[in-house]
Amino acid sequence: MHIRLLITPALICTAMVALHGYAQKLPPASRTVFKCQEAGKTVYSDAPCMGAQVIDVEPTRGLNKSSGRVQIGADVQHEQHREMIAEALRPLTGLDAKQLAVQGRRHKLNLDDQKECRRLDGDIPAAHQDEKKATQSDLKDVQMKLYQLRKRFQALGC
Repeated sequence: MHIRLLITPALICTAMVALHGYAQKLPPASRTVFKCQEAGKTVYSDAPCMGAQVIDVEPTRGLNKSSGRVQIGADVQHEQHREMIAEALRPLTGLDAKQLAVQGRRHKLNLDDQKECRRLDGDIPAAHQDEKKATQSDLKDVQMKLYQLRKRFQALGC
């Protein structure tokens, strides 16, 4: 017995809507990586933890050396296209590609959340500096404050 699947435009639309709905539930991709110590083990995560170190990561943008030809995926092509647009708009906006991406992401937030994200943009680096200068007796409190700021930043989608 053969089962024949009839693919109709309605079926395609339904599948696309379902996939879009599923994709909306996924957390946004993060390039912020936290290095944490948990039970004596080093753990890397996109979620902050107490006493986390932020690791500067930049994903690869294609494989060119092994084959001798440029091999990049659609996601990297899309990112390069956004960077070209950002560079063309830079005289008008004064923003580089990363700053423009942050503004675009935050544009979807309500005004109060946008304001809180701007406040957190200053508070997190200040708390990180406080952590570096903290005495051993104050370190846990300073790390807790930094952890809470990072969690809020992530929860808002800043």
